[in-house]
Amino acid sequence: MVEDEAATRELLLAILRDDGYDVVGVADGAAALSSAAELRPHLALLDCALPGSNGVEVARRLREDSNLPIIFVTGADSTEDIREGFRVGADDYIVKPFDSEELSWRVRAVLRRGGHAVAQRWEFGDLVVDEGTRSVTRSGAPVALTATEFDMLALLVRNRTRVVPKMQMLGLWGHDADEHVLEVHMSSLRRKLEAHGPRVIHTIRGVGYVMRDERREAPR
Repeated sequence: MVEDEAATRELLLAILRDDGYDVVGVADGAAALSSAAELRPHLALLDCALPGSNGVEVARRLREDSNLPIIFVTGADSTEDIREGFRVGADDYIVKPFDSEELSWRVRAVLRRGGHAVAQRWEFGDLVVDEGTRSVTRSGAPVALTATEFDMLALLVRNRTRVVPKMQMLGLWGHDADEHVLEVHMSSLRRKLEAHGPRVIHTIRGVGYVMRDERREAPR
């Protein structure tokens, strides 16, 4: 993953590692080419504006040596920028600022098209969420959720090291939801999970929700 801005690089690393990938983050084109030659990755995420060789040149050189899937993640959002990205072999093109959930799904889609397995099963303490079978267990016991509750929990567990904003949660309903609807479903989801253990979904007032296992975080 190639991004010269440190804050964005750390954000991308956090998203991808939360999704279960082994990721190396570098800050310039030369390091990208060196890392790709050494590591033989399954996917490259490239910014366009990079020190030294820009992202388009990096993509062009990667394409000379392999069929490595490439996703541009960049602020270069003109029609010509996007066309140029695809001309040099991009498999997808994501414009900043990006939605972390959308980025996750696009990465998974590109990897699947390349024949690579992607994570569908997430663990958080004693909680297991399997997106392949759309099933949930806690402390080994099955937890029966509605389709909406499952989607909410899957979103939270995929972003388990970060706060998920309420607006992102509301996106599960499209344009027809408000915070009251979200809170009703969240209350039901929590009640079902807490029938098998302590609270793991916590409210960050005025912001959103976060996964937190307080038993693991308690001081010894």
